[in-house]
Amino acid sequence: MLKHPLTMKRVYEKVEKEDGYRILVDRLWPRGVAKEKADIKEWAKEIAPTPTIRQAFNHQPQKFNAFKQAYWAELEANPHAEKFKQHIFEQLQYTPVTFIYAAKDEQYNHVVILMEYVQTK
Repeated sequence: MLKHPLTMKRVYEKVEKEDGYRILVDRLWPRGVAKEKADIKEWAKEIAPTPTIRQAFNHQPQKFNAFKQAYWAELEANPHAEKFKQHIFEQLQYTPVTFIYAAKDEQYNHVVILMEYVQTK
């Protein structure tokens, strides 16, 4: 059982103590955000979707299901994914973990998929 919550938050939102361990899960550093101000503890570029599927999705809600399937397949094949999951569960024993991302759409983005993937056994 997890002792702390796993959440997600846009990098442009205010940093809060409740965020706990903040992990940027985007491949690129967000525009206009100073590294010091973002309070990022870790940058997990290797877990983000590849440019190919991200560009094909282009943040269009009607393409989200196809994007989800493609990103899930990438996660399944990603040699870093299992270690990343394990790392998240270890962190959650001590502190809340917040996945930080830059996408504008809070419903149709890769972090929604990543949250589901990480919480799937």
